[in-house]
Amino acid sequence: MELGYTTRLQTTFDDAVARTRAALGEQGFGVLTEIDVTTTLKNKLDADIENYLILGACNPALAYRALGVDRQIGLLLPCNVIVRDDTATSGSVVVEAMNPDIMVAVTDAPGLRDVAADAATKLRAAIAALGA
Repeated sequence: MELGYTTRLQTTFDDAVARTRAALGEQGFGVLTEIDVTTTLKNKLDADIENYLILGACNPALAYRALGVDRQIGLLLPCNVIVRDDTATSGSVVVEAMNPDIMVAVTDAPGLRDVAADAATKLRAAIAALGA
């Protein structure tokens, strides 16, 4: 099972973040949380890494369905989407969305597979839209 869905963009980091937010929005996802890993690691550990942002994306309808199957599934929500500079290719940004099938692998709750499949379709579409 793949950990996530990935695309690489030839653009600036800020543009990639804006485009990612828009692509997620087109699929019904909002961004509930934003973790600036670069700044956090610099402030807490004085460690330097590339631009690295974690967006906590949530599609309310899918989250509601998943919680209806298993309240504990909230431990695996929201869907994380990473935007990071590609350290291997200058001027390139990597965008990755988590694979919702991971939720299914963690729990065997009946009905969760359908929710994960719908979430996967929407996340794949968002990632694909970035590469178009």
